[in-house]
Amino acid sequence: MKWDGRSISLIDQRKLPQVEEYVKCESSDCVALAIKDMVVRGAPAIGATAAFGYVIGAIENKDDLCVEKMNKIKEKLAKTRPTAVNLFWALERMHSKFLSLKGDPDYVIRSLNDEAERIANEDIAVNKKMGEYGQSLLPSNATVITHCNAGALATVDYGTAIGMIHAALDHGKVISAYVDETRPYLQGSRLTAWELMKLGVKTTLICDNMAGWVMKTKKVDAVIVGADRIASNGDVANKIGTYSLALLAKRHNVKFYVVAPISTIDLNIKSGSEIPIEERSHDEVTSIKGIRIAPDGVGVYNPAFDVTDASLVDAIVTERGVIFPPYDGKIEKVVRGG
Repeated sequence: MKWDGRSISLIDQRKLPQVEEYVKCESSDCVALAIKDMVVRGAPAIGATAAFGYVIGAIENKDDLCVEKMNKIKEKLAKTRPTAVNLFWALERMHSKFLSLKGDPDYVIRSLNDEAERIANEDIAVNKKMGEYGQSLLPSNATVITHCNAGALATVDYGTAIGMIHAALDHGKVISAYVDETRPYLQGSRLTAWELMKLGVKTTLICDNMAGWVMKTKKVDAVIVGADRIASNGDVANKIGTYSLALLAKRHNVKFYVVAPISTIDLNIKSGSEIPIEERSHDEVTSIKGIRIAPDGVGVYNPAFDVTDASLVDAIVTERGVIFPPYDGKIEKVVRGG
C-alpha cells in the first residue's frame, strides 16, 4: 500500500500474479469497497487500510468534523469484513484517538494521519519480531506447507506466516514449501507462490486436497498459517481449509503453527464458536476468473473462514514470543503484557 497523505493506492490482489495494478482510493467509500471486494485482504493489511480510510473520512468531513460524522465513517468501514478482528481493532484505535483530540480540523487530521502511519509502521516491526521468534521453531533444513496468503500482501510488509519463512532464510536456513492453492479464491496459488518464489524458496504448488498425501509421503516439518481472529482459549479462525489441514497435521505428527500479532487475539471471544464466519459470493465457487465451472442452479455454500480447535495448534507465534499449549490463561497474560 502507498499512502500520500490524502489517498491510498492498493495493489489489486484480485489480478495477481498476471497483472500488477493499483487501485487509488481518494474517498472512504472507495476504501470500504476495496476491503469488501478483496482488492486488499489479510487481517493486518485490512486493519491498516481501514486506518487510512478513517483519515480520508476525516478529510472528507473537514468542514464539519464532528463525532456523528466520524461514527458513520467508522461504521461504514467496520461493515466490510466481519471476521478479521484487526479491522475493528484499528478502527477502535483511530476513533479513540479522534475522540481524544481537540483543536482545529487541520490539527486533528494531522494527528489522525500520524496514528494511521504508526499502525502501519508497527505492523512491519511486529511482523519482523514474529518472524524472529517463529523461525526458531524450524530446523535448519525445513519443509513446510502453507495455506492462503500470510505474506507481505496480507500485511503492510514482511508478513506473518511467510515472515517466519523470511526470517528463517535470513538465518541461513533452507526452506522448501508446498503451497496449498486455497480454493475458492486461490490466494495460495496466485499470491503465496508468487511471494515465495520472489524470496527464492523452492516452491511446489498443490491442490488443497493433496495436503494429506503430501504429509504421508513426503517429509513435512510444519504447517504454517496466519489467523484472522484468535479466541481467548486459543481457537483460531483462519481461511477456510485451515481446520482440515490441522486435523491432517495431527494425524501425521506434523507441527501446526499459527503466526499472528496480538491485535488478532480477541479476549472478548471465549471460544471459536463465538467468532462470526463470513460467507462470500457463490460466484467464487461456481466460477474462476469469470469462467463458469459448475452447472447453473447448483446450490453453493461458501464460508470464507473456519475455526481450528486450540487442541490442534502446537504453538501460537506472536510479537511477544511463542505461546505453547495449554493456552487457557497464557494467552490473556501475553496480551495484557504479563
